[in-house]
Amino acid sequence: MEATPEEKIKILYVDDEENNLQAFKATFRRDYKIFLAISAKAGREILDNEKVDIIITDQRMPEETGVEFLESVIPKFPEPIRVLLTGYTDIQAVIDAINKGQVYHYLTKPWEEDYLRTVIKNAYEIFILRRENERLTQALIKANEQLEFLLRQNLLS
Repeated sequence: MEATPEEKIKILYVDDEENNLQAFKATFRRDYKIFLAISAKAGREILDNEKVDIIITDQRMPEETGVEFLESVIPKFPEPIRVLLTGYTDIQAVIDAINKGQVYHYLTKPWEEDYLRTVIKNAYEIFILRRENERLTQALIKANEQLEFLLRQNLLS
């Protein structure tokens, strides 16, 4: 279930540290379409303008935490798979991430390239499966509506 070359996996990476953003982009830009945001606010602006498959965000940011950012974007952008990145081990952040931010995966900084690639690959597979599930559900709803219509037609004639 790899993305075709013309359809690279689209990742939004949110981190308040510029050097982390640049390191992420330098590492992954050949394989994925990368959008960088220096703040949660900038991340929301990108989401308003770009279709994103995966959101990776740092937990510890000045205006709002990564969990608060992820929680805030769920109503408007429920589809992207969410990954939380943090430089410290805070069990409450992990619990909040899972409960409030609906986070698929939790990683500690500094991230390890191969492991992060695996997480991205697995997250994208879930993204594709959810999208296909939604498509099939809509097709089933339409088929049921058509059957109900035909049944009503037969009952009336």
